[in-house]
Amino acid sequence: MTDTTASDELDRFHALRHDRVAGPTGPLALVNTQWVDGEQPIWGVPGLWGPTPVGVSGLRVTATPSDGIVVDGDPVDGSVLVAGDDAMTPSSIRFADGRSGTIIANDDHTSYALRVWDARSEAIEAFGSIDAFPYDPSWVVSAEFVPTAPGTQVDIRHQNDLDLSRPKPLPGLIRFRRDGVDYELAAFPSGDRDRLQLVFGDTTNGDSTYSVGRFLFPTPGSDGTIELDFNRAVLPPCAFSYNFNCPIPPAQNRLSVPVEAGEKNVLDRDGALLH
Repeated sequence: MTDTTASDELDRFHALRHDRVAGPTGPLALVNTQWVDGEQPIWGVPGLWGPTPVGVSGLRVTATPSDGIVVDGDPVDGSVLVAGDDAMTPSSIRFADGRSGTIIANDDHTSYALRVWDARSEAIEAFGSIDAFPYDPSWVVSAEFVPTAPGTQVDIRHQNDLDLSRPKPLPGLIRFRRDGVDYELAAFPSGDRDRLQLVFGDTTNGDSTYSVGRFLFPTPGSDGTIELDFNRAVLPPCAFSYNFNCPIPPAQNRLSVPVEAGEKNVLDRDGALLH
């Protein structure tokens, strides 16, 4: 693939990203994430929401037809179970004002939150673009993928609760050398086939790129190699909405050089930082 072709492919990738982040359930549409530990109202939507019995996925909502809540295609009249994203078939939720909802589980599936999505959110209305570096072929890195022993984990922390460890399976280590420096990065399964999720930081963070770090989704090859195309590094969801709690780069994934490739920041229609 020529640099021109690769650059064109990257332009298409960025165009798709623009459409996805501003979609009805894209990160710009998320207006609330509220954890439920007892029967309670949830900001921005009708109904009373409460936990389900232990071992049952999701939340229970109590509402009347005038509340306009529709779960799995049926209007809610009374109390209805709303299945979470860890269920065999997660529930769909629609509200009368056009908003939608999803139920997410915590890491050990013991508590659940309602996420509220608004396809006409203020963030979507203000959104202009995702700023990105121009294509740089030097940041397409061929690395070695070294499988780890079964059961190996990596300690992952999130920006809103740094004291809480959320261990993730570590299928292998990614090793490469650049400018005389050896790197050994840790990536965990992304939930999308064989793709991995690499949460990384570099010296551009908080300067020319989003402060928390960025994501990359590489796929190991069958020959023990893995390609890291940092031109396809993307911003984490928390760059688009404060209602996400994003993982931060573990220490070994913080590169000591500027990675001037990939997405940089979310901009509004005037070209200023969105938030």
